[in-house]
Amino acid sequence: MKRVPFGSLFLSLLVIQSALADVRLPNVFGSHMVMQRRKPVPVWGWADPNETITVTLNKQTKSVKAGKDSKWRLNLDPMEAGGPYQMLVKGKKNAVTFDDVLMGEVWVCSGQSNMEWPLRSASNAKDEIDRANYSNIRQLLVKKDISLTPKDNIEGEWSVCTPETAPGFTAVGYFFARQLQQELNVPIGLINTSWGGTHSETWTSREAMNRDEDLRVVAGKLPATYDEVIRAGKERSDAFVQAQQGSLPTLADEQAWATINANDSQWKRMAMLGDWEWKGLPTLDGVVWFRQEVMIPEGSKLQKMTLHLGSVDDADSTFVNGQLVGNKKGGGIREYSLPDGLLKPGRNVLAIRVSDSGGSGGMMGQASQFYLANDNLTIPLADQWKYRIARVFPSSYKPGPNTYGTQLFNAMLKPLIPYAIEGVIWYQGESNAGRAYQYRRTFPLMIQDWRQHWGYDFPFLFVQLANYNAGNGDSRHGSNWAELREAQTMTLQLPNTGMAVTSDIGERSDIHPRNKQDVGKRLAAEAMRVAYPKSEANGNDVSRGPQFDKMMIDGNRAVLTFRNMGAGLVAKDKYGYLKGFEVAGTDQKFYYAKAELQGNSVVVHADSVTTPVAIRYGWADDNGEVNLYNQEGFPAIPFRTDTWKGITEAAKFGN
Repeated sequence: MKRVPFGSLFLSLLVIQSALADVRLPNVFGSHMVMQRRKPVPVWGWADPNETITVTLNKQTKSVKAGKDSKWRLNLDPMEAGGPYQMLVKGKKNAVTFDDVLMGEVWVCSGQSNMEWPLRSASNAKDEIDRANYSNIRQLLVKKDISLTPKDNIEGEWSVCTPETAPGFTAVGYFFARQLQQELNVPIGLINTSWGGTHSETWTSREAMNRDEDLRVVAGKLPATYDEVIRAGKERSDAFVQAQQGSLPTLADEQAWATINANDSQWKRMAMLGDWEWKGLPTLDGVVWFRQEVMIPEGSKLQKMTLHLGSVDDADSTFVNGQLVGNKKGGGIREYSLPDGLLKPGRNVLAIRVSDSGGSGGMMGQASQFYLANDNLTIPLADQWKYRIARVFPSSYKPGPNTYGTQLFNAMLKPLIPYAIEGVIWYQGESNAGRAYQYRRTFPLMIQDWRQHWGYDFPFLFVQLANYNAGNGDSRHGSNWAELREAQTMTLQLPNTGMAVTSDIGERSDIHPRNKQDVGKRLAAEAMRVAYPKSEANGNDVSRGPQFDKMMIDGNRAVLTFRNMGAGLVAKDKYGYLKGFEVAGTDQKFYYAKAELQGNSVVVHADSVTTPVAIRYGWADDNGEVNLYNQEGFPAIPFRTDTWKGITEAAKFGN
């Protein structure tokens, strides 16, 4: 038997004993944190079994013993807003100190990319950041993570809002917090736990999924380990490529694809601009080639031509008639000067090799940024391009946040519980639009799930989908975005909920509207109604727009009345015309309608419909033309009066 020197063994035992004896807290606690006022304040962590832990904050001192599982928890008594304080957590062997602790209002900010969207990318970002010097606004940014089982800690730290840190704050959360602080004059803490492109099901616990008849089946298929996930993902990826194009190319094939006469007759076509994961290449991280023929008229002056491509995610190598004209990594506008003589009248070929290492991929610019030009000539480039996959990176089939349900709940939400909060603001739904009918159940299920885990029915405020032309959806062809908005509106039946309508402040061609200022203000207005109804600062209780109430048929006209009218209905149009209304008869065919205000009612009719049966308002993916408001400036909620079958009723999560 090999003998271990006594000295080494003794030192090893000391190290183990010291490590076990250290009092630890999860990273939701930290210097600069904001803790919730006027509620019991849970504090928890780990220590040796039966070790006594003492917590001191703002003249309060409480003690508790760690259990046999090394876990401990205590509740500090409710406190009023104030600070800065120091919190001391002391055990037998060590003490943990947190400085610059404030008591105020704590809000969880969650959802997908429009909540994750940073202040640096919002409208008027430079001016907003220069003014973002608010020492009483703090953010805990939770690092992205996934897990098949619940975790007990996150990675992240609290930061104070300054012009140096503010660019990384959630833009919606920042504007929400700024408005709340003006209303309440107390510190505001934001816990930013969000991830772009994620489904609501990944934010839902396994216990909640087991309570839903559809999600129960999905929950039963959750794998035990990620090794299983990776193996299955690679099999799916290989099968996808096989079905898409048969095989991946050799290096020689790729080199040929840059040339003018490459055979691309079997290539598929894609509306090139925008994330390719939404355009037929879901979850793909890798390399994709795009090709397009450009016909240039005879007699065109082609000197000093420049190719404009907008932004690329992540990198491109761009060829014109077989010649490399430029390459660039990272975002930013591409403008490549072309040698004189490279372009010729007649047929020309552009070939772009785009490489994406993770997340969104493709040509991310706007159509207006995509053209060939010199001082005398501008040639717009078509959105439809031929494409072919060249490489699939392993990250394509590694598990992502949407691979299975529960993963973000386990890794990015459960470790935050039971940190005391006032409520949640939520901006998500784009990724669930294809299953909008099911969202009527799964969204309220998620809200109730979070509340049950926290142990109280905190306010839950959410943003309704903005106008965006996701797929030309409307009343004639069906609109999953309109159906998702309807599911969000129906969720207002839950107590302590509020919704910010944003149909008037989206962008038709961008799923990420830059105007986050108004989103934050509208959420803050709802917070004042739902969370702070007795606040002295809440002098105006109108926080939302008109909501459809009743319809009465009068001959060939439909007369609509509304709730939440405030001081009265208005049409935001210099001529007083209302837009966005449609009417249908028993044939269920909708026609654009004339609508006018008569007092606080809206009268709708169309010459093509003699007996109205149903009215719709703002029922389209891109419903940005809607213009019915109350006098307080809040937009009306899009609606329909019918219950006719939509286009998403059969779609289920996991199918």
